[in-house]
This record gives sequence, structure tokens and C-alpha cells, in this order.
Amino acid sequence: MLDSDLAALYGVETKQLNQAVKRNLDRFPADFMFQLNRNEYEILRSHTVTSSWGGRRSMPYAFTEQGIAMLSSVLKSKRAIEVNIEIVRAFVKIRQLLTETDDIKSTIKLLRTEYDEKFEIVFQALDRIIAMEPDKSKPIGFIWSNGD
Repeated sequence: MLDSDLAALYGVETKQLNQAVKRNLDRFPADFMFQLNRNEYEILRSHTVTSSWGGRRSMPYAFTEQGIAMLSSVLKSKRAIEVNIEIVRAFVKIRQLLTETDDIKSTIKLLRTEYDEKFEIVFQALDRIIAMEPDKSKPIGFIWSNGD
């Protein structure tokens, strides 16, 4: 998540969030937080509507799940702690959904293999029926019997 998005959630200015992080840089290694380069920022900006005036003077910071969890030790407000808990729960839920999606894909693949084999047997039986020569000496249709 970007610093500006996190700042909005925490109810602080982006500048305040970044200052708190910079005062505690040893808590934010490269796999917890990184700064976007100009090209990444331009790509990101091209996907959002922004005004031509104002805006950022420095490239935004992006935080990983671990970086967001670490923010709770830097931002001490009650709101920051509550927001952190919810964000971490969201990451856990996303991970669950991804795992479930993989499980569903595996199940579908397994079922497809299993049913393809079963349908192959059906298609082979239908091919044998189609290949059979009809016995023209026997009448076609239903013969009603009185039970006599």
C-alpha cells in the first residue's frame, strides 16, 4: 500500500507518516518498505486521475504487509492500532482466498481428468452402437402384450 493511502486510513498527513517512518528506518528493511522510482510513479499516476497542479514533490513509499504491521510500532495512536489490525486481517483474508482459489483449480482439474475418462468410455460405447449394423429382420417399435 502507498504511504498516502495509509496516511488517509490512519487519519494523518502523508508527511507525518513518512517522518515517523524515517525516524525509525531501522524497523523498515527493503522487504517491508521501498520508494517508487519515477517510472513506477508515472505508471501508477497514469492509472489514476490527478490534477496538473499541486501533488507530491517526492516519490511515494510503498509498504508490504510486514511494513504495514511494523507501522503499529511507529504510529502509537489508538486509530493507527485499530487500522493496522484491520489491514493485517485483510491481508490474511486475501491469502486465504488465493489458497482457496488454488484448491478449487486443483479440484476442477482433477474432476475434469476423471470425467474426461468417464465420458471417453461413453463416447466409445456410442461409437460401437453407431458402428453396429441394424438387424433388419426384427421389427422396430413397441409390441403391446395383453399378458396372454
